[in-house]
Amino acid sequence: MKMHGLGNDFVIVDARAHEIGVTPALAQAIGHRQFGVGFDQLAVIENGASDAHLVFYNADGSTSAACGNATRCIARFLMEETGKQTLTLTTERGTLYASDAGDGLTSVNMGLPQLNWHEIPLTEDVDTLELPIEGAPTATGMGNPHCTFFVDNAEAIPLAEFGARYEYHPLYPERTNVQVAQLTGPDHIRMRVWERGVGITLASGSSSCATAVAAARRGLTGRKVQIELDGGTIWIDWRNDGVWMTGPTAHVFSGLLTPEFLRSLG
Repeated sequence: MKMHGLGNDFVIVDARAHEIGVTPALAQAIGHRQFGVGFDQLAVIENGASDAHLVFYNADGSTSAACGNATRCIARFLMEETGKQTLTLTTERGTLYASDAGDGLTSVNMGLPQLNWHEIPLTEDVDTLELPIEGAPTATGMGNPHCTFFVDNAEAIPLAEFGARYEYHPLYPERTNVQVAQLTGPDHIRMRVWERGVGITLASGSSSCATAVAAARRGLTGRKVQIELDGGTIWIDWRNDGVWMTGPTAHVFSGLLTPEFLRSLG
């Protein structure tokens, strides 16, 4: 299936009925926007002890423990398939809970944020609220690492150059997602995203969660914020039980990879 959340697009492989051996090479081939299907992330739905177990790949074939918007897309698909209003999903990040928020919106609890340097992870014990990097960004873990820069004008940042530079910063041994965020009003944030292993994306659920947590920790906002992304609006609510993310999803099409395409991978 091809799905997206606010333009953050995914290929979803349903491996519940038949085991599908997704390899980094296969993920990378499917992810190519000219020679494959194209995606920001690939997600595999597997059977598990819960409603489903999810595995995520980036466009470069690397794996990610979390992908918030893909989780919301899959949750919407499974709720429509089963008629359930709530779901329990497992990922490498841990157990995530999803619910129907009404009006076509889907909510997912992305779990508690990781705020300690070794959990994010960073290479050394530093202040995660203000990293010793130019611009003093905030580090947050949401099952994947994030680096959030608060700026006066998010549109003015040359994100392609900026994101690529900080994705590989020595403080982040597993690379990092990079956000540039601008406070535009009380509890309103304009944010742009560079995802590790992908590049510029129209939206990112885990990045939205990380930015909301960073803004609240720095006293810029409360714990409930509205974030304007290139692809649209998402709502984040950092509660005692985790960071809840709510927004729209879309199922674009369902299809089959051809034998010719699979044979071409060697």
